Amino acid sequence: MQTQSVDLASLVAPWLDLSSSPYADKAVGELHLDSRQIKANDTFVAIPGHQVDGRSFIPKAIELGAAIVLSQASDAHPHGEIEVVEHCVIVHIAELNQHLSQLAGRKYTHQNNRLIGITGTNGKTTISQLIAQWLILAERKAAVMGTTGNGFLDDLKPAANTTGSAIEIQRTLAELDQQGAQYTALEVSSHGLIQGRVAALEFQVGVFTNLSRDHLDYHGTMQEYAGAKQRLFTTHRCHAAVINADDDVGKQWVREVDGAIAVSLGQHRDNNGVFATRVDYATSGITIEFDGFAGSGRLHVPLIGEFNASNVLLAFSTLLKLGVTKQVLLDTAAQLKPVLGRMELFSQPRKAKIVVDYAHTPDALEKALAALRVHCEGKLWVVVGCGGDRDKGKRPMMAASAEKLADHAIFADDNPRSENPAAIVSDMLAGVTNPEVITVEHDRFAAAQYAIEQASDKDIILLAGKGHEDYQVFANGNTHYSDRETAATLLGVTL
Repeated sequence: MQTQSVDLASLVAPWLDLSSSPYADKAVGELHLDSRQIKANDTFVAIPGHQVDGRSFIPKAIELGAAIVLSQASDAHPHGEIEVVEHCVIVHIAELNQHLSQLAGRKYTHQNNRLIGITGTNGKTTISQLIAQWLILAERKAAVMGTTGNGFLDDLKPAANTTGSAIEIQRTLAELDQQGAQYTALEVSSHGLIQGRVAALEFQVGVFTNLSRDHLDYHGTMQEYAGAKQRLFTTHRCHAAVINADDDVGKQWVREVDGAIAVSLGQHRDNNGVFATRVDYATSGITIEFDGFAGSGRLHVPLIGEFNASNVLLAFSTLLKLGVTKQVLLDTAAQLKPVLGRMELFSQPRKAKIVVDYAHTPDALEKALAALRVHCEGKLWVVVGCGGDRDKGKRPMMAASAEKLADHAIFADDNPRSENPAAIVSDMLAGVTNPEVITVEHDRFAAAQYAIEQASDKDIILLAGKGHEDYQVFANGNTHYSDRETAATLLGVTL
């Protein structure tokens, strides 16, 4: 890892002058927000969190060998106060939680790694991985950070959250820089923006995909949710903006963000942007004819669905802004691959096709079903559920989308978490017009198995909501489960 050799005075210099302190030269070890990760000579960063106050774990961190503790100042311990407990130096700093990104950046450096930030409700993972794939095809070394993991595409390390903590992000970027990454495409969540987890990062390009209902349990209103996303372009260092102008919020932001590149499937034709003049969909992929600031051309990519056409055009426009030549992108587009658990097609002769997709919002589910309808010669099935301990308002909305756009809907468990699965399905059934035609089968494998047994070889079955995930979360813990494995098992194909 490219860990900056830094002393205590240098690390905290922007907020506190310790140049004359007897501890100024004390070496700063690895930074950790979780006291359980502390090892000898590490540095514990203690801040109040949403559920627990990290400062209550200072004794534990010292017991595990912390040499330094940086603690958020309080009335009891004002800004600038220094304590020494069992050879551990404790420094109290005002509003420390707001400085984590910059603090970690002073410890973990990544000067050679150019960053692309992708925000929006849906499409972040697909776009980030398409960008990385395309850069690799253009002979650049590229990595990703997000929902499906962090690292290079052939060696992704699992990630607990779409956007990790400010310290985790800086440390991971430093590791990737050390491993030769020239570019990293980061999924930037609304939580990550609001909580300042990427505050000190410099983005060469920021990408906005779309905005639809999600995370209202956290943000409260769609306006607050949109405002969180917009921060990538307004309060962060973002040198260029690539925005989906087919989205209502994106169309507004194109006018508000200086120099924004408007990207459209044809609704919004702007010669300073990139827009489709024709889009053709087939089971072999999508063909996009386009025009705009880089001139005209024709892309063929082996992905399915209208929203993937938008994802491809957003990735394409981003790479143009990064300086990759149009011809290189056109020449390599056909080599792009579908992203794990994102409109991923499984097929076997004389059996229904199964598509696995991460769609877990009303808008994403509608788009996935609408995209598959174009390809479906028979009946369209969907197996879908909703997460527990999350926004309950989207449950009837997702159910309504399933009833309206699929020929057969099966409601199954997603990640119930601490909630009763039957209560979640009850909330979903409240959104449908004819609940008697909905099949309820809580066990996801059994639900998919029922669909494949009932479906004809011309039918398509969408397993929605889990995507790349290989687990389910119940009140009593996690259990192994994968829609991708289910699809492979039921069709007798190899993953």
